[in-house]
Amino acid sequence: MSDTEDEFIPEESEMESLKEEEREALSEQNKNVPCVLTEGMIAESLSLLCKTGNGLAHAFVKLDLRKRNLTEIGLISSFVHLRFLDISSNRLTDLSALAPLTQLLWLKVDRNLVQNMADQPVSQLAYLQWLSLVQNCIQKTEGLGGPALETINLTGNKIQRISALDSSKLTNLVTLELRGNQLESTQGVYLPNLRRLYLAKNRIKRLEGLDCLECLTTLHLRDNLLETLDGINSNMKALQYLNVRNNKVFSPRALSSLAAVSTTLQVLVLTGNPVIEGDDYRMSILKLIPHLERLDKEAITDEERAEIQERLLEIEGDDNGD
Repeated sequence: MSDTEDEFIPEESEMESLKEEEREALSEQNKNVPCVLTEGMIAESLSLLCKTGNGLAHAFVKLDLRKRNLTEIGLISSFVHLRFLDISSNRLTDLSALAPLTQLLWLKVDRNLVQNMADQPVSQLAYLQWLSLVQNCIQKTEGLGGPALETINLTGNKIQRISALDSSKLTNLVTLELRGNQLESTQGVYLPNLRRLYLAKNRIKRLEGLDCLECLTTLHLRDNLLETLDGINSNMKALQYLNVRNNKVFSPRALSSLAAVSTTLQVLVLTGNPVIEGDDYRMSILKLIPHLERLDKEAITDEERAEIQERLLEIEGDDNGD
């Protein structure tokens, strides 16, 4: 028997499989190599053909450049008709190339390396309505503005304090997401037209500066460090949903400020707070907020509502007797 007879010779199908594995490995390796934007990338990522502003020509208005390991996007500045842009999951720190894209309506820059919005051109984009900067390295809220902005998502950044949110430049903002940052207070949200504020998973110990939130309907404060809800006030006359799950609220007295919103509040979530361990917990909450529709995950029953009405009548009778 010759030496070659003992030698393993792969079949053709096995060779093709090996080549495919090598190609996949190379592709995976290339994913981790930083690169700059090329015309080829843009050409293969454009979609949604629409009429341009004057109605006489057509252009692609949607560009998806996710997961390209991009460090620079200078070429994008020539595509002035873009309305929808996704540049998530790259390595971008500088967004200055977006300045000429004055038709942008929707911009997603999640999972990049943006640090300072004050140096970026986003506030100059007059038609931008929706902006997401989830999981960047942003430490300050300065530089966020735009007359048409309706939603800003800053979840998962490093913001310690809310400041320089100019209500005159954010007149249409209705949703602000600041979940998963490093906030210790709600001070600084001076946005009278805001309707939804999401502040879960911060380090908030104090509710401050909420007086101007007259249009706020939803306030989400799950997973913070609140011991009391002092700061909720009668100026918040539209508040319907309040989530304070997994905080440190210890007694019904710490909830007394909720009486200020008792006529509008419909849903209250207190699961995960020490206060729910107290005797007659649900009844004590209903005394404070008689019109509540749902407490934690459970709807207020007709029996509970009848019982609280009976108790309130008894209290009223005792007061009149005095």
